[in-house]
Amino acid sequence: MIRRWGPWIALGVVVAIALVVVLWPNGSQSTAARAHSLETEFKCPECQGLSVADSQAPTSRAIRADIKRRIADGQSNEEIRQAYVDRYGETILLTPQDSGVSLIVWILPVVVLALGATGIVFALRRNRDEPHLHATAADERLVERQRGDDE
Repeated sequence: MIRRWGPWIALGVVVAIALVVVLWPNGSQSTAARAHSLETEFKCPECQGLSVADSQAPTSRAIRADIKRRIADGQSNEEIRQAYVDRYGETILLTPQDSGVSLIVWILPVVVLALGATGIVFALRRNRDEPHLHATAADERLVERQRGDDE
């Protein structure tokens, strides 16, 4: 039993540890790291597809300076995000908010993958649980007679 479920349990533990490492909040972030993290969350209003951190446009440079000023003033990350959403709209964010249609866009692929994996598990289990066909005594006699006729 352990040989069969062992790899699956190990995989589950590895995935759980990876999720904890990725999602665990890092409270001891320096001001520069916090500013860079926020800069990577916003799109450059002038550029096509670049973050504020990656862009050298004048607006992006101004936003980077403003983010550092807001951090020095003691604003939280959420307050800074909301200030830019209020000013530029939701399109300033590189990742959508966790609500409404945006939530569906992020959750739907996960749900589809989970349903597909569940379907595969059920199909494999059904295949394993169905009895395999075995030759009966009558089948064996028929094969023996056919071998005798061929010789």
